[in-house]
Amino acid sequence: MSTQVTLRGRLTRDPEMSYSQSGVAVARFAVVTSRNVKDRQTGEWSETGTTFWECVAFKQLAENCAESLEKGTSVIVQGYAAQEEWTTREGEKRKAMKVTCDDVAASLRFGSAKVTKSSREKFDPQAV
Repeated sequence: MSTQVTLRGRLTRDPEMSYSQSGVAVARFAVVTSRNVKDRQTGEWSETGTTFWECVAFKQLAENCAESLEKGTSVIVQGYAAQEEWTTREGEKRKAMKVTCDDVAASLRFGSAKVTKSSREKFDPQAV
């Protein structure tokens, strides 16, 4: 079962671009999220609730992510999250949160961006 999520965080690595056997573009990247909280007694700020999210985007969104984003970019990701579980070769059980992206945007909170629209010819409404 997956849950709709919206994340605001930073990329921990450059997107890794690949193509499926059928030629579908796939971009994989990770986003770290956390909250800043202020200690009322000391006035110091600290991060809490740090979570790493593995993200995957497909088709035109994947190509746009690979072309536009890099490690450290502040992003807003919208998609569906599900927990994946697997066993390593050494027999250790692992879990990770994976987000299948519907939309990814550079956050303009601490920076600016220049958006270039794709031509309508490339847009496939069935792919959304």
